[in-house]
Amino acid sequence: MDLRVAAYGVVTDDDDRILLARWVEGRRVAWTMPGGGLEEGEDPELAVRRELREETGFHIETTELLGIHSRVIPASRRVRRDENHTPLHTLRIVYRAQVTGGELRFERNGSTDMAAWFTLDQIGKLQRVKLVDIALRMAGIL
Repeated sequence: MDLRVAAYGVVTDDDDRILLARWVEGRRVAWTMPGGGLEEGEDPELAVRRELREETGFHIETTELLGIHSRVIPASRRVRRDENHTPLHTLRIVYRAQVTGGELRFERNGSTDMAAWFTLDQIGKLQRVKLVDIALRMAGIL
């Protein structure tokens, strides 16, 4: 079984909008929480800051560890199927974070192609990955 550890940020603005990134790497294009996989030896808080900057253009600081979500994806459901056809265990570390600088911009040549702010009502109508609802529940928003 493969293991992927990733860190994500729940970021809101003064109008209670939530920052999401549009994931284009999977079987379908869908909105997700900004964040992503840790590099070897990387601290999760540094990873979420790096990933948010890459995907959204914003500099952030984490304010709270919200939780860890664990999921095993069967080999047949993996986005990138390997030659060994092994399941993937994902550990997703979710932080509450706030913007400290930067400006909204889109990632180029990455797993996301855009980022945007959404109200909770707008999110309810979006094509989104399950992590969005999981993270918003952890944050007490949903």
